[in-house]
Amino acid sequence: MSSLLIKASQYLAADPATNVPNPGRKAPPELSGKVDTVLSIVAWAGTAAGVLGVLITGAMMAVSLKRGESSEHMSRLGMVLGGCVLVATAGPIVNFVFG
Repeated sequence: MSSLLIKASQYLAADPATNVPNPGRKAPPELSGKVDTVLSIVAWAGTAAGVLGVLITGAMMAVSLKRGESSEHMSRLGMVLGGCVLVATAGPIVNFVFG
C-alpha cells in the first residue's frame, strides 16, 4: 500500500506537461457506430414522446372544454413544448459548448 502512495505522490509531484495523459478526440470506430445508433434511437424516442405529449394535452383540453371544466392545460402544453425544444436543440447546444 505504501509503495502505491509513493508512486502516486511521485506522479503528482512530477512535471504536469510530461505526465498528464492526452487522449485523442476521436472515438474508436467500433464504438462510434454503436453510439450513433443509440443516440438516434434516443432522439427518435424523444421526438415521439413530444408528439405524444402534445396529442394527449390537446385531447385533455378538448375533454375539459366539453365538460365545461377549466384546467391548467396551457402550462402543461408549455412544458411539453419546452421539452420538445430541448430535445430538438440538444445536439447543437452540445456541439456549441464542446465543439
